[in-house]
Amino acid sequence: MTNNDILKKLRVALKLRDDEIVDILKLVDFRISKSELGAFFRKEDHPKYMECGDQILRNFLNGLVIHMRGPMAKKENNKTQKKSND
Repeated sequence: MTNNDILKKLRVALKLRDDEIVDILKLVDFRISKSELGAFFRKEDHPKYMECGDQILRNFLNGLVIHMRGPMAKKENNKTQKKSND
């Protein structure tokens, strides 16, 4: 299964539109246009087909985590925790 297949299946399973995927990628500071994204969803024999690289899929998955769960809460530093425990 290729990265393109994984991206397609996630898009269908989560009912995501192209603009939503672009927004999800923006959450991790990865910029991509809708037309670039559309190239990943074309058939392999299409002249404008483009392979989805590992970096794009990784950034999409990281952005998807933020999109679904929300941003990660900031951890308190150790000095603050020690003072409150005393």
